[in-house]
Amino acid sequence: QVQLVESGGGLVQAGGSLRLSCAASTRTFSSYTMGWFRQAPGKEREFLLAINWSGSSTTYAGSMKGRFAISRDNAKNTVYLQMNSLKPEDTAVYYCAAGKVAAATASAYDYWGQGTQVTVSS
Repeated sequence: QVQLVESGGGLVQAGGSLRLSCAASTRTFSSYTMGWFRQAPGKEREFLLAINWSGSSTTYAGSMKGRFAISRDNAKNTVYLQMNSLKPEDTAVYYCAAGKVAAATASAYDYWGQGTQVTVSS
């Protein structure tokens, strides 16, 4: 069982930046692909980015490249989401997830965090 805990969300003005963290409680963190998703009210959960076990390969949803970046620190069992040039439409609950393959579909991930709220004001 893998427990994931996101942190770093909050209220930010449009154009600002946030860095989300996701800490994993497992000794085998480095064996997992990690992904970030978000879900806005009334919308489906949306894939953002994923990173492979070593950090050598990342997968982006097309609309995310350039503003969002994913990284991981296997020594700290943590994955990060750096978000820049935030827009009001980025307002959502952000989730991290752990799985065995880098995929853009939620069903490919086995474990999920509880989510952290990001609100971008105009």
